[in-house]
Amino acid sequence: MSESSSNQWCTIESDPGVFTSLIEKFGVQNAEFAELWSLDDESLANLGPKVFGLIFLFKWTRNETSTGTCLSMEDIPSDLFFAKQVTTNACATQAILSILLNVEQKSDGDNSGGLVLGSTLEGFKNFTGSFPPDLRGEAIGASEEIRTAHNSFAKNDSFLAEQKQRKAEEDDDVFHFVAYVPYKDGHVYELDGLRTGPIRVGAYEGAHAWLPVARTAIQERIEKYAASEIKFNLMGVIQDKRIELNDKLKMLAEAGLEDEIADVKAQIMAEEEKRKQWKLENERRRHNYLPFIIQLLKEVAKSGKLEDMSKKASDRANELKRKAEERKAMLAKKQCS
Repeated sequence: MSESSSNQWCTIESDPGVFTSLIEKFGVQNAEFAELWSLDDESLANLGPKVFGLIFLFKWTRNETSTGTCLSMEDIPSDLFFAKQVTTNACATQAILSILLNVEQKSDGDNSGGLVLGSTLEGFKNFTGSFPPDLRGEAIGASEEIRTAHNSFAKNDSFLAEQKQRKAEEDDDVFHFVAYVPYKDGHVYELDGLRTGPIRVGAYEGAHAWLPVARTAIQERIEKYAASEIKFNLMGVIQDKRIELNDKLKMLAEAGLEDEIADVKAQIMAEEEKRKQWKLENERRRHNYLPFIIQLLKEVAKSGKLEDMSKKASDRANELKRKAEERKAMLAKKQCS
């Protein structure tokens, strides 16, 4: 798909603060992202009472295969949202939409704490409801509101801004996002825009019983990689943690349990501080540090230390490159043996 510069999508960082702010720009309410460092039962339970889906980031390879079989067009549930990825760099937002647009929606103003899409995504879902997967992918790429929200997290780097998009080369690390969602038909689906259709990874019963099913599918993906590969990231799309805490606070206040009230208030404060930190980090991501860097280099040059520091940095970079090539050769030798 050819894209003009005005229609290009930037790469965005896989980070819970970035993704939470992104969906809030879409108009989504009552949801946030939480990073998972483990797939054990305790980590999954800590996600909270409402988990809408999981997003898995992994290093994509040309020979990438899944353990399941893609459903044909005739077998895809009629109201399951699945879109083909036809836009470069849109896989993060596409995986997010694959979860949001498959959650049972609550109306604006709903007080139950359920996920609210908002007018932008609600309108998009209704508009593309009858589209086949490839046209849904085209609609995502053509949506100015979605693209603008996505690109608002582009790094403010004058050098990067001048670079044209290029195709990934053989040695480049290419990363991709896929989504895992529980669906009302009692199955968990893997939604990958690079596939021809959704993959039904297993059946479940009960609200949280879908998480172990998704965990098994993710573990099977991870096990396909060499033991040295650690470049994975997993996040849950969950209910805003402040909702449950405020509900708990209200119940404790009615019961007059002062000690427990103080503990819950402290947890709410921690959540608010987390949000403030996310906001600060997102502002730093957008900030253009280039003028500061140029001025710093000028001052270092005036002090006469620039040449020596440049040589040390070059030597260190060459050493790191040499070690990386040695590790790559060792892995290739092990695979051959």
